[in-house]
Amino acid sequence: MSEFVTVGTTDELQPGENFVVEIGSQWVAVFNVDGQFYAIRDVCTHDDGPLADGTLFGCEIECPRHGARFDVRTGEVTAPPALLPVPTYKVRIEGDEIQVEVK
Repeated sequence: MSEFVTVGTTDELQPGENFVVEIGSQWVAVFNVDGQFYAIRDVCTHDDGPLADGTLFGCEIECPRHGARFDVRTGEVTAPPALLPVPTYKVRIEGDEIQVEVK
């Protein structure tokens, strides 16, 4: 069974920005892409680097270490050297609260 936890509010995360929260034992990066909110594990599958420290290009986050890119909507790799997708989390908005699903 899953549940959602509040990680922040919509006014705290402007379009093009992200923040990182700890949910359980995982670091999760939450992104605002043109008013839509997405969450992925904050770990590059290439070398375990922190993805949220990278640059967001539209819906893609670029890892600051080696340039791997991931689609924050799906977790899919969009540019190497990473080969494996990054885990994603469901996000919902309740009022002005950003909530992320805990699995």
